[in-house]
Amino acid sequence: MHPRISINSSCFRGASWQELSAAINALGVERVSFAGTVPDPAIMRPVVETGGLRLESIVHPFLYGRQLDEGSAVIAEEQEKLSQVIGLVASLQGGSIFLSTGGRGALSWEQAAETFSEAIAPSIAEAEAAGVLLMVENTPQLYADVTITHTLRDTIILAEMAGIGVCLDVFSCWTEAGLDQLIVRAMPRCYLIQVNDYVHGDRSYPCRAVPGDGAIPLRRIFELALTAGYRGVFDLEMSGPRIDAEGHLPAARRGVEFIWDTLHSLGV
Repeated sequence: MHPRISINSSCFRGASWQELSAAINALGVERVSFAGTVPDPAIMRPVVETGGLRLESIVHPFLYGRQLDEGSAVIAEEQEKLSQVIGLVASLQGGSIFLSTGGRGALSWEQAAETFSEAIAPSIAEAEAAGVLLMVENTPQLYADVTITHTLRDTIILAEMAGIGVCLDVFSCWTEAGLDQLIVRAMPRCYLIQVNDYVHGDRSYPCRAVPGDGAIPLRRIFELALTAGYRGVFDLEMSGPRIDAEGHLPAARRGVEFIWDTLHSLGV
C-alpha cells in the first residue's frame, strides 16, 4: 500500500484496539492516526506496538472546552497535560499532534491568537526535542467553544504566529475563496492533510462521505499541495451516517483506493 496514506481512527469509531488493528491491516495501510476528544493510550499503544502500525498523528484537546481568557492557572494545567502527551507520542515514535486552541471567550480573535501563541510556546521546544510536530487544524464553526481556527486562512495565520504546523482538513476549507493560494501558503508548514468528501444536501454534522462520492475537488487539492511541495501523509478521516450505512470497513476500503488511485495518477 502507498506509504503516504494513513487511516484515522474516526473511520472505525467505537472499535476496540483489536478491531481497529484488524481493520487497518485488512486495508494494507501502514500508518494510523487517532481522533477523539481524548485519544485513549490503552487503544493507541497496542494498535501501534502489537498491530505493527506506525503512529502518524493524534489529536490532543489542548484547552478543550476552556476559554483563552480564563487565566494563567488554566493554561499551566494544560501545558502539563500536553507535556505528558508529547512524551507518549515520542515513546510510540509518532510524528505529530494536532491541537485544539481553546475558545476565545471575551477576547477578540487577535487577542485569543496571541494568548494561544504564548500558551503553546513552552511546549514547542519540548516537542522539537522529542521529534514531535505540533499543529493546529481548521475546524467547523460549531466548535467555537473549543478552538478559534475555523478557516484555513485563520489556521495558517495562527500557525505562523505560534511557530507551529498546519493540519489541513479539506472538508472544512474546500469552499473558501482563494483556496489555491491558501494551500500554497500552508504547505511549508503543513504536516498532515485529512481527506474526506461532502455530498450536496447533507445538513447535519458529522456528514462526511467517502472520497470521490461528493463535491470536493480532491484531485485538484492533492495536485496543488504536491506541486507546492507537500511531503506529508494523506489521512483518511470519515464519520457520519453515510459511513455507518455502508459499513466502516467497506467505506474505508473505497476511501483508501481513491487516495491511492489519485496519488498514482499524479505520479506519486
